[in-house]
Amino acid sequence: MAHILIVDDSPTERHFLKTVLVENGYKISLAENGEQGIEMAKSIHPDLILMDVVMPGMNGFQATRFLTKAPETADIPVLMVSTKSDQTDQVWATRQGAKAYITKPVDGDSLLESVEHYLN
Repeated sequence: MAHILIVDDSPTERHFLKTVLVENGYKISLAENGEQGIEMAKSIHPDLILMDVVMPGMNGFQATRFLTKAPETADIPVLMVSTKSDQTDQVWATRQGAKAYITKPVDGDSLLESVEHYLN
C-alpha cells in the first residue's frame, strides 16, 4: 500500500483528496502548510506528495524546491495541485522539481491516473 502525503491548507481539499485516495487503497498523511509538509516528509518518507501552491507561510513552490533538493527527500515525487492554472505556474513548478501539475478542481480519475503513473 503506497503512502501519500497531502499538503494543503484547505480542509475541503484535504478531505476530497484523502477520500478519493483512501477509497482506492492508499495510506494518507495530511499536512496543513509547507513547513509541516517538509517535516512530515522527512519523518514518514511517503511514496508521493501532493502539494498545494498557495498556502500561508512557505508556499508550495518553496516547499517543493526544498524537498526535491534535500538528499533525504529528493527521491519522493511531488505533484503540484493548484487553482493557479497559468502556463508560467506550471513551468515554475517543474523548475522547482515537481513531476506534474494538476489543476483544481481536481477530477478524481485524473488524480488517480497521475498518482499511479508516478508511483510506478
